[in-house]
Amino acid sequence: MNSPEPNHPEPWPLRHLVLRTPRLELRPDDDAGLLELVEEAHHGVHPPEEMPFSAPWTDADPRDLGRGALQFFWGQRAQLAPERWPINFLVRLDGRVIGTQGLTGRDFSILREVETGSWIGLRHQGRGIGTEMRAAVLAFAFDHLGAVRARSGAFTDNVASRRVSAKLGYRADGSLWETRREQRAEQVRLLLTPDEFVRPSWTLQVEGLDACRPLLGLDA
Repeated sequence: MNSPEPNHPEPWPLRHLVLRTPRLELRPDDDAGLLELVEEAHHGVHPPEEMPFSAPWTDADPRDLGRGALQFFWGQRAQLAPERWPINFLVRLDGRVIGTQGLTGRDFSILREVETGSWIGLRHQGRGIGTEMRAAVLAFAFDHLGAVRARSGAFTDNVASRRVSAKLGYRADGSLWETRREQRAEQVRLLLTPDEFVRPSWTLQVEGLDACRPLLGLDA
């Protein structure tokens, strides 16, 4: 008689984590979804005369852009641990990946602070999607993970990103100089607390969190 299969723990519980808003579904990145994300990047992320990113990855040769993007996300996933966890949610609209919304915690069990960063394809911008997806991870961080502060940042000329931050209640928290395309550029630091968060009219739906809590440095 064959012995029963051992009851192994789930090796990657993040694959069952889902955040849902009225229009969007956010899931941690997987390889099939990353291929869709790369395809969206090839359609354009920002006008060529602009650069919203500190690391100008969209300036890469189109022949190398996709491989570089995959290697970046693979590296982030490989480094994930309770002490430092970058979760790169793939954002889907009508079942298709249109961008990514990152949420990062460092020593989260002690600091209770997160940082966000995101992009969506240029052809999907101007429809409030950026606000909706960032509101989703903020509600997730504050209401489901117990975060007490959320940080973000944007270059002074990144009007769209700063407008999203203002809608959600962030306040300025200083600035710093960075090198961008071999020139000096000012980035505004932004800070948000649960009390300052301008909450959306909808309620975030979350599935699959309980099994992820130890991986994020939280009690099971």
